[in-house]
Amino acid sequence: MLSLPEDGTLVGRVWCPDAGGPCVVVRRGENALDITSRATPTVQALLEETDPAGVARHAPGRDLGPLSRIAANSTEIPDPARPYLLAPADLQPIKACGVTFVSSMLERVIEEQAKGDPARADQIRARCTEILGDSLRAVVPGSDTAQSLKEALIAEDVWSQYLEVGIGPDAEVFSKAQAMSAVGFGASVGLHPISTWNNPEPEIVLAVDSSGRIKGATLGNDVNLRDVEGRSALLLGKAKDNNASCAVGPMLRLFDDSYGIDDVRAAELRLRVTGTDGFVLDGESSMTEISRDPVDLVAQTRGAHHQYPDGFFLMLGTLFAPTQDRDTPGEGFTHKLGDRVDISNPGLGTLTNTVRLSTECPPWVFGMGALMKNLAARDLI
Repeated sequence: MLSLPEDGTLVGRVWCPDAGGPCVVVRRGENALDITSRATPTVQALLEETDPAGVARHAPGRDLGPLSRIAANSTEIPDPARPYLLAPADLQPIKACGVTFVSSMLERVIEEQAKGDPARADQIRARCTEILGDSLRAVVPGSDTAQSLKEALIAEDVWSQYLEVGIGPDAEVFSKAQAMSAVGFGASVGLHPISTWNNPEPEIVLAVDSSGRIKGATLGNDVNLRDVEGRSALLLGKAKDNNASCAVGPMLRLFDDSYGIDDVRAAELRLRVTGTDGFVLDGESSMTEISRDPVDLVAQTRGAHHQYPDGFFLMLGTLFAPTQDRDTPGEGFTHKLGDRVDISNPGLGTLTNTVRLSTECPPWVFGMGALMKNLAARDLI
């Protein structure tokens, strides 16, 4: 069932069978209004407006019916004859920040030290906690204090590349998903079949325009293959960017008088994983614990060093790092196929997906070339 905040300007994308492609929609009451036009043929074009929330609220359009009915068809295999929700990003690549919270930072160090072996994780976790404790919580990344801590950790022989991006001057920013490749509410989210130790990552996702202005926020699942990345940081691309490995949605909340960057800074995310085996995992991620401000993360992603002419969506990282055992004592949590993942926040709604292998999820076939052809055939560009 689709869960959305009662207030706010919510926009998204819906696959419309009669159009043979995606439509830009805004929530009006309980319904989805298709506002696709020559002025706003894509979400990317809408975000380039000075006031996208104002444009979306007042745009004319056609009524597609209740959002709840569209959401009911937003499943792993939707009925292609009826509308269903897509990820709210289109032309924007999806970037992601890692190691932005102390807890997840320690887990990345543990993954590296364990070399992808979950059986070694508990022992290494205890050693890291003994040495590091909570001392990192008050450290400002890139500060003189951070540099002093780095020198102390090197002397203790526990310095790590993950600590470098956690408390050093430069944030970790990587490419999570190509433009048009993210999946939306209700869809399958994919694990690369080589992984046997993995978990969801509940995150806030910012929508940023071509000038670096933050225009809205949504929810995301930056699926993490702990064993693959733990074997080598050079496998990050293989661990992160796979078919259906990035879920975003359910809709994008545009910044307006009711919601802005301070709401993002104060956001509390809830996570629930429900297995077909009866296993339930509850977790949370509090943005108040983030070690780098979201605005700084945007500035580290885009600037004179790198331009994004179509804008980008930016995942901000997560505090959540699962240590609860699922099957074997000491081996922690890992996904099983069929797990349902719910990521929720009162201001942004709930993103729901089902875990499958990337090789078993519907293949990504509708890319930017297909979108351009579709929009041209509809006389929208």
